[in-house]
Order: sequence, then C-alpha cells, then structure tokens
Amino acid sequence: MKPQLRTSLPEDRDFLFRLYASTRVEEIRGFGWGAVQQEAFFRMQFNAQQQWYQTTYSAAENQIIEKDHEPIGRIIVQRNAGAWHLLDISLLPEHRGQGIGGELIRALIKDCGAARAILHLQVVNTNPAQRLYTRLGFIKTGQDQIYTQMELRPQTTDPA
Repeated sequence: MKPQLRTSLPEDRDFLFRLYASTRVEEIRGFGWGAVQQEAFFRMQFNAQQQWYQTTYSAAENQIIEKDHEPIGRIIVQRNAGAWHLLDISLLPEHRGQGIGGELIRALIKDCGAARAILHLQVVNTNPAQRLYTRLGFIKTGQDQIYTQMELRPQTTDPA
C-alpha cells in the first residue's frame, strides 16, 4: 500500500517523540548513557525542536506519513511564494531505505516545480540522505560544521 499523508495532530506527540529519538540514537550511542539519561536528553531536544518549528515556521504544513493507517514518519514543508523549505522528513528505522522518502520528495519536487518555486533544505552532514537529494537534482549551496544546505531550482525539477 502506498504511503498516505495526513495533518499532524496533538495526539501524534508520542509518536513524533519516538520518531525523533530514532533519528538521534546513533549520534549518542558512544556517550555511554543509560536509557533514562538518553530519554531525558531526547525529550529536552525534542521539546526544543517542536518549539522552534512552531515559533519559526508556524505556517508550515506538518504531516504524518502513514502506511496501512499506521504512522511511520513525518514531513514538514513551509511554502512561501517563490521558495519552499523542506524542513524535515523522517521515517521510523524499519521504513527507511524502501523508497518511501524518495517517492514523497519526488511528489514535492513536482508540486514545487508547478509553483515555480525553489525548494530548499538542510541536512545533517553525516546523513546518507544527501546522496538521494543529489540524485534528485539538489545542489549544495552552503555548509557549516553540522549542516549542508541544498536547493533545487524550478528548471531542474524533473526528478529521476
């Protein structure tokens, strides 16, 4: 069954925390923290991220990715005239590497191209998704110690 999108609801918060933690577990594996310490760290970081998204991107479309009516990920997109921002796309570990994220990004690229908008994103430097973004036509526009900034211009929105 093809993944479906629906609006994120307040009752999705526990799922979103579990999803967030799943994206950060490798990053802290070497810290030697116990489960309680890890959860406290993840909760603090998750709450800060949620607050930042709400404050900075209050108009963003925040959607839950579902498969067989079960939440498996999320996608957040801010659509402004001329420039869209893919703020977050993440999937639970057991759903990664199956083409789901690529399919959703291709659909986003198509919609963005129809709107004649540039699609921006930033990705953690160590995230293997950078290879997917490059295959889809994104070009690197900047980098710092943590993130790589990328964009896709409308004239190149014919994803492979």
